[in-house]
Amino acid sequence: MKRLWHGAKKWGQWWNRKERERQEAIELDRLLLVQEIQKAHKEWVTAQLRFEYVMEKEQIDYAVFALEAAEKRFEMLLKQAKGMQITQAEVCAGRSMEGSS
Repeated sequence: MKRLWHGAKKWGQWWNRKERERQEAIELDRLLLVQEIQKAHKEWVTAQLRFEYVMEKEQIDYAVFALEAAEKRFEMLLKQAKGMQITQAEVCAGRSMEGSS
């Protein structure tokens, strides 16, 4: 009986460790996605500013392309965050922590 209990205890420890590792992986994925959203937002703002200050036709073409690409990436990441139930508050909190360091 003691041996059976010992085996169940070991299995429980293994299960708890695996569950903890799974939770840590999910939190890491969430953190990385928030960081990517912040980066994509900066790229989108930069593309908007670039578009506002272009002068020549070739620059306009590039600025439009860059702006559209930045918008699509930002939208894609936001959709992914919604699927992971990441809130706007989490993204904004990450942005404020980024600015304070």
